[in-house]
Amino acid sequence: MKKHHFEIIKESAGITEYRHKLNKLTVLLLEKKSAPVVTFMVTYMVGSRNEAIGYTGSTHLLEHLMFKGSNRFNKNNGKAIWNVLQDVGAIINATTWFDRTNYFELLPKEHLPKAVAIEADRMRHAFIKDKDRKSEMTVVRNEFDRGENDPWEVLDKNIWATAYQAHPYHHSTIGWQSDIENVPTERLKKFYDTYYWPNNATVSVIGDFEKNETLILLEKEFGTIPKASHPIPDVYTSEPKQEGPRRVTVKRNGEIPIVGIAHKIPEGTNKDIFPLQLLGRILGYGKNSRFYKRFIDLGKASDISVWSYPLHDNGLFISYLFISGNDTCEEIEKEILEEYSLIKSKGVSAKELQRAKSQIRAETAFSRDGSYSIASNLNEAIAIGNWTFFTTYIKEIEKVTKNDIQRVARTYLVEDQSTTGFFETLPKL
Repeated sequence: MKKHHFEIIKESAGITEYRHKLNKLTVLLLEKKSAPVVTFMVTYMVGSRNEAIGYTGSTHLLEHLMFKGSNRFNKNNGKAIWNVLQDVGAIINATTWFDRTNYFELLPKEHLPKAVAIEADRMRHAFIKDKDRKSEMTVVRNEFDRGENDPWEVLDKNIWATAYQAHPYHHSTIGWQSDIENVPTERLKKFYDTYYWPNNATVSVIGDFEKNETLILLEKEFGTIPKASHPIPDVYTSEPKQEGPRRVTVKRNGEIPIVGIAHKIPEGTNKDIFPLQLLGRILGYGKNSRFYKRFIDLGKASDISVWSYPLHDNGLFISYLFISGNDTCEEIEKEILEEYSLIKSKGVSAKELQRAKSQIRAETAFSRDGSYSIASNLNEAIAIGNWTFFTTYIKEIEKVTKNDIQRVARTYLVEDQSTTGFFETLPKL
């Protein structure tokens, strides 16, 4: 009988965590046999938070280069990564964000070995060539340009850059244009050789498969890869305490002004994240939300959104409002802050809280329909540092009380922790 070197670490809600005894690769397995497909995903604990001035955007650019071939899978031997997988009907892609990079395949279950072999080979044997960097740089620069033409993205990038002075959340995942255009290939190789190792990765397998067979397959392809001979660098830079409100204004051509107000919130594993998630719903989700009634119903705004996504390190709670009436940015800012003050002083109603919980329950159920959706959400929990955030999320949401909502509003929505951004449209000539 074939053997493997994986040992069980823990289980939660049907997901079993294993760790390889030799190279410390983490594996998460969840069998779901509702359809004969499987999602295979590799999450590396490296994102734009691991970058610095001079090579911002490197994580994302490297992600592009990872599809250019590896020792066993390349155009020269007729086994280009895209061709091998798409020929069997696979959906493949990769994404990069603040705290992680992930590569995934959604494919018929009988072709799982192909995905495993490709991901194992490019973990340590990817081609990182200068000619490929030059061609992919133009693709990434086009992505950058599209973002620069989106007023909300421009404002959002400037708010984060103003809110963070020391921590690398200061720069967006796409990076600064001059770094995208000029980062040397050698720097990307160094980045790859620093972070792309089994002991800095988590493999997730979700769908129709057999556990023991899959562990043996993972042993075959990943088991021979050694763990890094060096410590994986940690991000030790923390953001100093903010000692007063910050402001930024962007003036560009655009259709409508936008107001964004951000406040510092704790890291994603902090229990206060759950009442903050509900607070965001109460303020800005659906026609019964406070902002909808106050702004959209009265014709003052065309759109609203409240963002409080959990991150590995301390993040931001941001309210965005797209002005459609005659109000100025300053007037809209004042009204947003008035709504915050009402919650601080009077709290929220039981009806508001229950509605927000129902919305989160429903959206969570919808977002976890299918093996890829599960893997994608699990990927984000891995990124913040605890994959059981995914399995315990609803349970923690249900625990939140009205007092919790009022408490986090009073704790985090304070002026000295705020960064306010205005997108102001230039006069049309």
